[in-house]
Amino acid sequence: MATDRPSRWNHCAHVAYRAPVQTKVAIVGGGPAGMLLSHLLWRSGIDNIVIEQRSREYVEARIRAGVIEQGTGDLLRSLGLGSRMDREGFVHEGITISNTRAPFRIDFMSLVNRSVMVYGQTEIQKDLYDSAAGADWPIIFEAEDVQVHDLTTGQPSVSYTVHGEQFFVEADFIAGCDGFHGVTRHAIPSNVRHEFERLYPFGWMGVLSGTPPVSHELIYARHPRGFALCSMRNPMLSRYYIQCTADTVAASWSDDQFWDELRLRIPVEAAESLVTGPSIEKSVTPLRSYVSEPMQWGNLLLAGDAAHIVPPTGAKGLNLAFSDVYYLAEALTERYSTGSSTALDGYGERALLRVWKAVRFSWWMTTMLHTFPDAGEFEHRMQETELSYLAGSPAAQTAMAENYTGLPF
Repeated sequence: MATDRPSRWNHCAHVAYRAPVQTKVAIVGGGPAGMLLSHLLWRSGIDNIVIEQRSREYVEARIRAGVIEQGTGDLLRSLGLGSRMDREGFVHEGITISNTRAPFRIDFMSLVNRSVMVYGQTEIQKDLYDSAAGADWPIIFEAEDVQVHDLTTGQPSVSYTVHGEQFFVEADFIAGCDGFHGVTRHAIPSNVRHEFERLYPFGWMGVLSGTPPVSHELIYARHPRGFALCSMRNPMLSRYYIQCTADTVAASWSDDQFWDELRLRIPVEAAESLVTGPSIEKSVTPLRSYVSEPMQWGNLLLAGDAAHIVPPTGAKGLNLAFSDVYYLAEALTERYSTGSSTALDGYGERALLRVWKAVRFSWWMTTMLHTFPDAGEFEHRMQETELSYLAGSPAAQTAMAENYTGLPF
């Protein structure tokens, strides 16, 4: 066990320490990736500490997507974290795709015998925190000025301050789960780090509304005016998106403008049955595809958004982070249970194989369904043909269903 800590350490972010705290794995970032990794490690008897920049309340309030692959759902259930998800989530056995308001359905169950679960990432975050608090696992909240040190030595460490007081955690390994804007990825020297990026020339304006969903399954809509997505959180909480310019300010759109534009892009039947209401939250999300290699350097191991970003079109972000930490937990468990570093040495390479497949799928979905400002008649015809082929080809639909419901971990 980690030393020099009081029993309720995870709720005492201002506790002072006289000497560095020792643990096996220091996890930088207390979002879903970091918290799931913490759970997997504790289940294997591996001490760890989570260091999170924000407060618990702030992290839990972040609005994120919530399409859960079947493998992700099974992983959460194996950790005893699936009860509320199974009780409150929506099982989706397919999705609807609309091409200029003409819809067709991809039936996951008939094609690949798998489904997805719609359950908000916010709710998964709450479940992970509640479980950790119940087990009294250590989490440091509101840690500022987080820095990682000595990553190529036998004693890497993390420093941070809480309310102006500095603390240190020494560990065997540091897991960078601190997202795209975190510090851990940048600790890898620039001459070692290789970044691949595609910035898309548009964003998604999202509206959360206290209204019943327009459909019992997700609707992905391509339209000459731009992409649209109809999703949900619960029977009386809907999430809708429309493609907008990258520099759009959410506050510049009224609710009525948003609803009117959404109706123009989605299938006619859905538009006629759409229930509208005041927006609870309205925001604009930029879209990018990004991968940073390698995912490990010295004793630093990256996971989730710290290493890669996908556009939300393919519903892969959270699921990809969870497959990363699944691989990482397996590798660390082998290291501590047998002394072998074989899996740990190959962690990044193994994770990147799945990462790039998810990046490809998300890129394909994005390019097929969005209107690009510089696209000409050829590009538009290719989108039309791609969707026509998908609508009529069981083989193409099977490939899509296999990727959307989740490639094996």
